[in-house]
Amino acid sequence: MRIGLDAMGGDYAPQVTVEGAYAALPHLSADTTLVLFGDREAIRACDTHGVADDPRVEIVHTSETIEMGDHPVKAFTQKSDSSIVVGFKHLCTGDIAGFASAGSTGAMMVGCMQGVGQIEGVIRPAIATVCKNARGGDVLILDVGLNADCKPEVLAQYGMIGSIYARETLGIPEPRVALLNIGEEPEKGNLLTKATYPLMAERAAAGDYRFVGNVEGKHLMTGEVADVIVCDGFAGNTVIKMLEGFHLIMTGAGAGGGETHPFVEGLNYENVGGTPVLGINSTVIIGHGCSSAKAIENMIRLTERTARTDMVSQFKKAFDR
Repeated sequence: MRIGLDAMGGDYAPQVTVEGAYAALPHLSADTTLVLFGDREAIRACDTHGVADDPRVEIVHTSETIEMGDHPVKAFTQKSDSSIVVGFKHLCTGDIAGFASAGSTGAMMVGCMQGVGQIEGVIRPAIATVCKNARGGDVLILDVGLNADCKPEVLAQYGMIGSIYARETLGIPEPRVALLNIGEEPEKGNLLTKATYPLMAERAAAGDYRFVGNVEGKHLMTGEVADVIVCDGFAGNTVIKMLEGFHLIMTGAGAGGGETHPFVEGLNYENVGGTPVLGINSTVIIGHGCSSAKAIENMIRLTERTARTDMVSQFKKAFDR
């Protein structure tokens, strides 16, 4: 298997991307090749660990970088030799099985939609994130920022997308899927959640996934109610940024008497690495622009794990019914 990393993506690239690659290599399967897309000289200049000379690493030289301030669509078109564009070219031809970047989210989404394309039957792709709940298990939240406004049928479909990902990648045999709401009763919520609830109940009755009803914010991280939380991108992005802020506050306050409490550390985005784009025809992982080497390491490992589970085939099988 070959997976790709945008070596020029992120606020501190290529230093942290090279360090992250070095940290990730021992954890990758022996038959996995890590392909770095970026300026060869810049990569070698900060390579103090000999990553570039590792037999499982390949460098594809690119002469351009899409900056965070660039217009995503224009940059994707005009900077044809950038690390993101070249990475997507390799992904679309099948040279790599997955591609990860902490660079421009907008440019990454242009590559996803115009290059890779969404799976037939998927109304709107989603980006999802995984956090550790209070029991030490995983909770998957989607959408977390791709679609701020959603229709009920989109949210109902997210239940299936999230359930498949949680089962195949997180190893949860029968994921419990819930709709984020302001109350547990079916009639609670705004116009969107009220219209979504019966659609999710119908899909559950059809055997598409296990729908457990509404979940309130106070139960998000308990692990008692659900494994997959469905919401629109506005609410989802608000939730994950609140959790990130909570993590920073608690670690700054020395929660745990000098040692970070396991639950608090479970909210550390660095341990997740990135967010997968679900519902497209390949494996794409998007990381924080401020990603550290630890975050890059985990983003690479997530890319390999997601690619090996062949999520695309699982989604196609589900939406072909």
